[in-house]
Amino acid sequence: MAMSAGSLTAVAIRNAKAGEKSYRLFDGGGLYLEVMPTGSRYWRLKYRYAGKEKRLALGVFPEVGLAEARGLRDTAREALRAGRDPGAEKKATKVRAVLNAATTFEAVAREWLETQRAKLATSTFEKAEWMLVDNVFPWMGALPITQIEAPEVLATLRRIEARGANETAHRTRERIAQVFRYAIATGRAKHNPVGDLRGALAPIVRTSRSAITDPAQIGDLLRAIDGYTGQFVTRCALKLAPLLFVRPGELRAMEWRELDLDASEWRIPAAKMKMREEHVVPLAPQAVAILRELLPLTGPDPKRPGRLARYVFPSLRSGTECMSENTVNAALRRLGYDKSTMTGHGFRALASTRLNEMGWAPDIIERQLAHAERNAVRAAYNRAQYMKERRQMMAAWADYLDALRANHNVVPIRRLAH
Repeated sequence: MAMSAGSLTAVAIRNAKAGEKSYRLFDGGGLYLEVMPTGSRYWRLKYRYAGKEKRLALGVFPEVGLAEARGLRDTAREALRAGRDPGAEKKATKVRAVLNAATTFEAVAREWLETQRAKLATSTFEKAEWMLVDNVFPWMGALPITQIEAPEVLATLRRIEARGANETAHRTRERIAQVFRYAIATGRAKHNPVGDLRGALAPIVRTSRSAITDPAQIGDLLRAIDGYTGQFVTRCALKLAPLLFVRPGELRAMEWRELDLDASEWRIPAAKMKMREEHVVPLAPQAVAILRELLPLTGPDPKRPGRLARYVFPSLRSGTECMSENTVNAALRRLGYDKSTMTGHGFRALASTRLNEMGWAPDIIERQLAHAERNAVRAAYNRAQYMKERRQMMAAWADYLDALRANHNVVPIRRLAH
């Protein structure tokens, strides 16, 4: 079915019925309406460019009416008279729209975050995501990344400073800088405005993490932990914290499947570690004893196959999650140690300080603390060479803590180290 050039009317279009096959209603100048068997009606323009016949989609009726379709046809034919291909121009416009949508700060930042998911520890990734989603996206997320200059970034960071979170402001600044570096690397920005903010933020007043390091006070702390009358699971976590001196998040997320009590070791998967490397914690007999005592309560039970027994220190509320990050600190407060005196993270400083004073090699201590080794060759060597020494150190450390707990303050430091 066809109609003569310019003969289409709105009434004729509305009255067009669907058939078994699609058919066309021509208007003129290459414009036609294609009626589909489903009843849908599509505007098309037939034209020739560079000797080839082409088709251009102009929209769907009734969203695009007859008058608008004719106007789109006339615009396309003007492009043809000027030597341009209207179909290619339409594709280019779509590509630009997609690119513009993918070059907002939020789009680039979310893309960058995905590149970091496999590189960062889960907790670190979640913090990076939180910093951007909560602190940056509401004010900068919709802006094209090429249009963001230093004043816009500073205004966003000032909002964080205004609530007294100076350190968060500095950390967020670095995350924004990383997003811009990624945008430059992927060809979507040419300048990183964060570099222009040097000195613009209030400085961070750093304070060392609270920790007890005096031997007599360590003995008092250990005896206080032994007398803890709260939850048994919490008490076990408190007793293991000084023995293992891992990061608090690593301790509370300990899983039974990561432990080999017969081999006296705990292997923490790389995904849980800050440096994204598997970390082995040798377990002194004192640590193994604590874990064996806890095993019947939170560990797997062959007689109860349906029992949830993933975490060594499960949440007291849900049982399916690990212990809250505040549990150990809250227990220390209950024992009379405020946050300016001792924290869960402070057990690392406690161990590091005393072990260095006991004469253990710094490389062995740093490796057991799972600190990053900046020299890659040296790091590989350390991982390969220090396991025996670390086992010896962890056993000597546990014995040293026992001596302090028993109030035997005079301990031959050098003898323990060797």
